[in-house]
Amino acid sequence: MTGTLDPTTGQVADDVLASLLADARAQRDVVVALRHALHRSPEIGLALPATQRLVLDALDGLGLEVTTGSGLTSVVGVLRGAHPGPAVLLRGDMDALPVAEESGEPSASENPGVMHACGHDLHTAGLVGAARLLAARRDRLAGSVVLMFQPGEEGDHGARLMIEEGVLDAAGDRVVAAYALHVMSSLLPTGVVMSRPGTILAAADTVHVTVHGRGGHGSMPHLAADPVPVAAEIVLALQAMVTRQFDVFDPVVVTVGHILGGTTDNVIAPTARLEATVRTFSEAAHAVVPERLTRVCEGVAAAHGLTATVDYERGYPVTVNTPDEVQRAARVVPALLGADAWHEAAQPLPGAEDFSYVLEQVPGVFVAVGATPVGEDPRTAAYNHSAHARFADDALVTGPAVLAALALDRLAQG
Repeated sequence: MTGTLDPTTGQVADDVLASLLADARAQRDVVVALRHALHRSPEIGLALPATQRLVLDALDGLGLEVTTGSGLTSVVGVLRGAHPGPAVLLRGDMDALPVAEESGEPSASENPGVMHACGHDLHTAGLVGAARLLAARRDRLAGSVVLMFQPGEEGDHGARLMIEEGVLDAAGDRVVAAYALHVMSSLLPTGVVMSRPGTILAAADTVHVTVHGRGGHGSMPHLAADPVPVAAEIVLALQAMVTRQFDVFDPVVVTVGHILGGTTDNVIAPTARLEATVRTFSEAAHAVVPERLTRVCEGVAAAHGLTATVDYERGYPVTVNTPDEVQRAARVVPALLGADAWHEAAQPLPGAEDFSYVLEQVPGVFVAVGATPVGEDPRTAAYNHSAHARFADDALVTGPAVLAALALDRLAQG
């Protein structure tokens, strides 16, 4: 990579990283203004026309090859370097959540019941910021950067759909590495970047269980087949299952978040329903949970002479970082931001991400970026997805600089 490579280390030179951070600071206000515009007009799911228009307008003039999706309102930009080389991918997700905002921010949502409560507005604006930093260095870039602006991360499998539409090959050849980040409104101070090798986020599945009984009068349960106590027993049996059938060092989490059965106190309902989320942290556990959970539900019901129907829905896979790419981040981030900016997580986070689909295909790393507002304690600040979640705009210096630095460093490798 002409002019960016340190000949003694084969890595991006320190002065290049210093200029990158300086430029990230210089463009902060422009990127923050885009973030605030996105925050005021959040959209949900795979169809984000207003968001797409803001992104297209922000990319105009950067000299990118820009395309939009056919099955979703995605945006893909390809930045071609002046010199030949491989391609890397940077991803930013764009969708919001069905949350009524109570943050009190001046740029609060103007769409009732919809909020960028997970910080995807910072991801989108930050990826534009990274594109600006890289475009300014195009003459020294050996290779290409694919910019993946993705709808539908919040449960709609947008990354998988974009892969099916060819995002990993958008530069002509398959990307050799992929990088993404997630801002945190709590847990981490602003300016701190966290990740770990291997599993960084859990897989997330959803289970719907229907216990089939026979209705009757509440005073004569022996003449009916009451599904409610059986459903309650299933809830407890599932907790025993995760502690007795899975390795404590490869945990499984089953949380029954919804129970529905009956209409009043003296009527035995014919059915009872449960809904649960299942989190796993390895492909091995993820593979066997459906059979074991189904066996427990059906077995408990059968023990009482009832039946159970289990509908197990696969969600996002485990998000697994490539160790070599984590090592890259662990080297680049301190060189860019200072020694205290990098933190290696001791264990995965139980959230889930559809960037996992990308990391199933190519090497890469997913990092968390602190965005706790100034004056708030990361331990007590409102967490992502909260109606009260607030994010520090200064994360829009950290995030773009980190993404651009990772891309530069990987392309320097050739």
